[in-house]
Amino acid sequence: MPKHGKQYRQAAEAIDRSRLYELREAVELVIKNACAKFDEGVDVAVRLGIDPRHADQMVRSSVILPHGIGKTVRVLVFAKGEKEAEALAAGADYAGSDEIVKKIQEGWLDFDKTIATPDMMGEVGKIGRILGPRNLMPNAKLGSVTFDIARVVAETKKGKVDFKADKAGVVHALIGKRSFSADKLTENIVGFIDKLVQLKPSTSKGIYLRAISLSTTMGPGVKIDPTQVRTLVKS
Repeated sequence: MPKHGKQYRQAAEAIDRSRLYELREAVELVIKNACAKFDEGVDVAVRLGIDPRHADQMVRSSVILPHGIGKTVRVLVFAKGEKEAEALAAGADYAGSDEIVKKIQEGWLDFDKTIATPDMMGEVGKIGRILGPRNLMPNAKLGSVTFDIARVVAETKKGKVDFKADKAGVVHALIGKRSFSADKLTENIVGFIDKLVQLKPSTSKGIYLRAISLSTTMGPGVKIDPTQVRTLVKS
């Protein structure tokens, strides 16, 4: 079992692990007890009342948070001709077709998100084994395979967050930075949870938002009261 440092232990001692905190209180606690020297990311984990083994209960989508995620996103677009020019004009960091595919085959991976026009997916498929395991493959279900390049590039640069429930029905997402104000982090979390609620499968029965926790990259988790968060989302 890994040993935690003194700062982590002190942060953990300030948290009542048996308690469900209200959202705003949890956010303030996470910010106050962040123990790393760098500007840590703030992550939320939500356990949903779904069975991901059934295709009709899989929860997967993307959301643009009200205040972004506080991270510079390097965007690569697979496109040709006018669409390549459109991508660069919209703010994409890189754009191209066959030459980009070859570059990736040679080991280049200096990007965070990818977008592709539908006509490029045949070429992109050649590097699926490279992009797939790194969650870098363009995906039509997430809106990253499209001819509407300018809009999607703009959304991605703003910090669009892709998410997918894991085998245990838990969704993880980066929702900001420690340097964000409590107000911004709270609004980002409410926006994220609101999106999850919208995606509730019709076949999901019982309690949908079963557990929510918040933590910084290097800090301990804080449990949040799902009932209170549901109320905030509804309001």
